[in-house]
Amino acid sequence: MIQSSKPRKQRLFRYTASLHERQKFVHAHIDKQLREKLKLKKRAIQLSKGDSVKVMAGSNKGVTGKVTMINLRSGRIFIDTMKRKNAKGKELGVSISSNNVYITDINLSDKVRAAKLNLKYQPETKEQKTENAQAKQIEGLPTEKTMQQKTAQQIGDAATAKNATVK
Repeated sequence: MIQSSKPRKQRLFRYTASLHERQKFVHAHIDKQLREKLKLKKRAIQLSKGDSVKVMAGSNKGVTGKVTMINLRSGRIFIDTMKRKNAKGKELGVSISSNNVYITDINLSDKVRAAKLNLKYQPETKEQKTENAQAKQIEGLPTEKTMQQKTAQQIGDAATAKNATVK
């Protein structure tokens, strides 16, 4: 982190920070009951995809949901329950600052994150995998199955194009 207390230098540091430094900017407080349950001494931890959060400030105050995406460039997060419609009627996620939320449940499906917090690793269940795939379909993001289908189709297209040029 930066040593200076001058606001100008603080803003410059945040503006020019690299992505691995920006990960430190997306921390959020942990709910007191959860902190006592997990016996954590830290008050705030890094947000991760799959964490359940509650909005504490702004027009969406009180909204709860799971983190679907974290944008390190802007330092903002997307929650699955916060949506808006554009002019064409397509649902889009609404971004919110990570400072305006607190964590109500932690996603421990990542071994590294569980080890960092000295907690027990919980692998992702089949139900959670299907929920994540459904969430991606709603958001319009490609799922693993669609990505496999697209690559297989591209390989097939390349093979037919090669056969056509050989003849």
